[in-house]
Amino acid sequence: MNTPEDSSPSRAEDNQLYFDCHVFCCTNERAENHTRGSCARRGSVELRDYMKSRAKALGLKRTRINSSGCLDRCELGPTVVIYPDGIWYRAESTADVDEILTSHLQNGTPVERLILKVDA
Repeated sequence: MNTPEDSSPSRAEDNQLYFDCHVFCCTNERAENHTRGSCARRGSVELRDYMKSRAKALGLKRTRINSSGCLDRCELGPTVVIYPDGIWYRAESTADVDEILTSHLQNGTPVERLILKVDA
């Protein structure tokens, strides 16, 4: 019989995560005249959709790409954060998305020019 402990993803013998990488794309939308703006108003929904399709085309099977609510970097968006690395990016174009997918997710090399700095 299976107990709740048997199906727990934290079992030591499993030691397997559901995903190797989890990407959150802010798709928060605010009013057009909001002073901080929003990632959705800067095209984040379309960029997230593109990222999902490109990740699939590249065969990144253990990568999950999700929408997220506000990541509180509205003025700097569209904002993307990648875990478990904890790296935050500004991805403004499909070219930026391609570079993040190939350099960071496929090859393990963060894209320095797109990283959001803590003081930003």
